[in-house]
Amino acid sequence: MAALAPLKFIAVPALSKHTATVIFVHGLGDTGSGWKPVADMFKTSLPHVKWVLPHSPSMAVTANGGMVMPSWFDILSFGFDSEEDQPGMLKTAHSLNQLITAEVDAGIPAHRIVLGGFSQGGAMSLLTGLTAERKLAGLAILSGWLPLRASIKSMASEHATKLPIFWGHGAADPLVKFELARASVDFLTKNIGITEAPSTGDKGLSFNAYPGVGHSTNEQELSDVKAWLTKVLPESE
Repeated sequence: MAALAPLKFIAVPALSKHTATVIFVHGLGDTGSGWKPVADMFKTSLPHVKWVLPHSPSMAVTANGGMVMPSWFDILSFGFDSEEDQPGMLKTAHSLNQLITAEVDAGIPAHRIVLGGFSQGGAMSLLTGLTAERKLAGLAILSGWLPLRASIKSMASEHATKLPIFWGHGAADPLVKFELARASVDFLTKNIGITEAPSTGDKGLSFNAYPGVGHSTNEQELSDVKAWLTKVLPESE
């Protein structure tokens, strides 16, 4: 693979001594700036955490009539059995791993890094985290889905079954359907061997449904994410 230009990003520094990092990946048509208010909101509860909010490149998105917009990969059509842009997804996974490497090189061990994202960013966080050589502190998937279902089992790392995963999804999501999220989780438990765990604990995959919520987040979901982050990224190890 040819060398990729590093992703541009916004960094929200830790308020106290920096001992952990959250890399959060935005959704289609957004930028890292869209999630800065959340990072700012979480800072007082997680003062030791630095946030890295990358910006995707812009590209033509087939499912949106070829419109050029910020996107982590081309979306050919929507649906669990749709054809997927595997080269684009793997390219983005490589770029996200570069961000993880930069944090490790700066002194933050991989087990103190959470990778997460919303929608398309959630799909990419799941793919990257499950296939990464390093075991991360956990994955936070909001309104996402499992990509590359046909090949993920052979790609999954030895750490995949041990990763804490927070999964939040709006029960009324009209874009990434709730059924798609539920099917993704079922696939991970049955085919990858990931354990589904109750509530927002720091073990296994915690699936959280939010009644009445569409393709967005709400105060309860953000509160649950924050509670989960405090468990998987405590101030001191």
